[in-house]
Amino acid sequence: MSIHRLKLVALSCAAAALLTGCVSETAPRPTHFQTGESVVLVGQEPAPLAFAPLHSKPIDVRSTYRDGLPKTIHYEAGRDFVFTAAGALQRTPSSRIPDFATNMLFGKEDFNHSQFPGFGNGPFFVFVDYSHREAFRPQSAKPEFSAAALPVTRQKLRAGGSLRIVAYGDSITAGGEATEPGLIFWERWAAALRTKYPRVAIAITNGATGGDSTVQGLQRLPEKVLAQKPDLVLIGFGMNDHNRGGVPLAKFAENLRILINRIRAETGAEVGLFSAFPPNPKWHYSSHNMAAYADATEQVAREMRCAFADVYHPWQELAGRKKPEDLLGNNINHPNDYGHWIYYQGLLGLGL
Repeated sequence: MSIHRLKLVALSCAAAALLTGCVSETAPRPTHFQTGESVVLVGQEPAPLAFAPLHSKPIDVRSTYRDGLPKTIHYEAGRDFVFTAAGALQRTPSSRIPDFATNMLFGKEDFNHSQFPGFGNGPFFVFVDYSHREAFRPQSAKPEFSAAALPVTRQKLRAGGSLRIVAYGDSITAGGEATEPGLIFWERWAAALRTKYPRVAIAITNGATGGDSTVQGLQRLPEKVLAQKPDLVLIGFGMNDHNRGGVPLAKFAENLRILINRIRAETGAEVGLFSAFPPNPKWHYSSHNMAAYADATEQVAREMRCAFADVYHPWQELAGRKKPEDLLGNNINHPNDYGHWIYYQGLLGLGL
């Protein structure tokens, strides 16, 4: 083959590669910044983060989710921790970071929390800010469950005026283990909406009660929701329903339908549901069947044409790379501040 012919073939191949996007050089993946990812450290055991940190970027390891508090300790690389070659966080022998091996529930199997007064993970967390290049997009809600399912709410936000929201559910919705009211997931979502729609007076009310299942949710509905005359109600049950001796799955779904129908009939409000995450797998009272309750929540949302924020699957995606205790404020079934951030991402997925 002549040199001229070789050049033509090379040019043709290059043009085809450009047209199809199949170029030999791969474009660098975008950089993402993770704020306040929580982890507990056991002895000198490496603890993986959800994503591989970029060591070329600043990494901050501290004692509080929100930086700048009077009690915040910024831990020092080398003195308090090191990162392994695989990107895991590891305590040093002389670290100031509390050793989770001293937690009263550490190593306990099938534990009954009532036998351990004072349990909790709060003092053991470290929170990490870092950059990474791995994709995590829980905001990508299914279209039928997002803003399209909330046309009146969306219209109110765009038109200005007022919007009244009630958050209804169990202790997680009530804000369990959030260290500040402003870090509760629905408070963060309301704050984001106020920033996006400054002409709208957005009021959000905590109608949740710790320990409630959908059974108590039906009983408290008149006082906690209907009397508030909301425009939008966010419903989050499942954690207590799914426990041993809780509410059977079919009854749980039926109770959700009744809640939705009564809210719509008696207030005209729109409704959004959100799922829950699995509690500590070592907790005695868990039925270990949260996947079914999360699926039932989604199916009821589909059947009743409600908005739906998926918390279960994004939580599982992150939890699959970490220890359950990394995300649990009470070491049982309450999210810590970072866990509330995961819930918040689910509400952002509604796309309002």
